[in-house]
Amino acid sequence: MAGVLEGKVALVTGASRGIGRGIAFALAAAGCDVLLTGRDQTALAEVAGEVRAFQRKAAVAAVDLKRDDAPETLITTLKRAFGRLDILINNAGTTKRGDFLKLTDADWQEGWGLKFFAHVRLTRAAWPLLVESKGSVVVIGGTSGRMPEAEFTIGSSVNAACAAFAKALADIGRNAGVQVNTIHPGHVETDRLRRLLKLHMERTGNDEATEKEKYRREINIVRFGLPEDVASLVTFIASPASRWLHGATIDMDGGEVKGL
Repeated sequence: MAGVLEGKVALVTGASRGIGRGIAFALAAAGCDVLLTGRDQTALAEVAGEVRAFQRKAAVAAVDLKRDDAPETLITTLKRAFGRLDILINNAGTTKRGDFLKLTDADWQEGWGLKFFAHVRLTRAAWPLLVESKGSVVVIGGTSGRMPEAEFTIGSSVNAACAAFAKALADIGRNAGVQVNTIHPGHVETDRLRRLLKLHMERTGNDEATEKEKYRREINIVRFGLPEDVASLVTFIASPASRWLHGATIDMDGGEVKGL
C-alpha cells in the first residue's frame, strides 16, 4: 500500500514496541509522517530511525499518557513538528492479569488510566485537528472485550469499554467527518505472548516451540498473529479505500472469537 497515505500525519501511542511499533512502520511505508509516543525514549528513538528509513519524517515524545498534561504536550509537539493530524492510533496500554480477589485498586486504576482514560483525553485534545483534516481514529482494544475471562477481569472490562467509547465517538464523527473504528487483536507475537509462553515452559519443562503449538491448539486458532498483520489492517482502515468503514469493531484473531 505504498503511497496511499502520502502527505498524511499520524500519531501512534505505544509506538516503542509490539503492535504500535509495527503500525508506525506500516504507516510510514504508506507515506505518513509520524509522531511516536511511549514511555521508553531509547526505544522510541530506534523506531524513529527506522521510520526515517522510509524517507518519512518522525518526531518523538516520550510521555506518560496518564499525566494530566500529556494530551497538551503531544498536541503541542505535533503542531510544532507537522502542523496537522490526519490519523490517531490509540494503542498504548497493558492491563494486569490475576485472581480478581487479589488484584488491587491500584491495578485497576493503572489499567483504566493508561488504556482507557488516557486515550479518551488524547482523542478529545486531538479532535479539532481531526475534524479539520477529516481524519481517522483507530482504537486498538483486544478480544477479551468480546470474550471476558476470569484471569483477565481488568483487561476484559477495559477492552469492552474501548470499543463502546469508539462506537459512541463514531456517532459524533459521522457528522464531524471523522472516521472511527476499533480493532480487537487476538494473540499476537509480542513480549506479552512471550512472557506467557515462558510461564508455561517453566511449569512444564517444554521448549518454546512445543508450548507455542500446544497453546495454539488449545485456543484453536489458525496461527498466532504478527504486529504486521494488525498494522496492515490499520493502514487499510486509514486509507481512502476504506472510508465507508465507520463505527466498526473488527476481531483480528485467527478465528478465536466464535460469537457474531
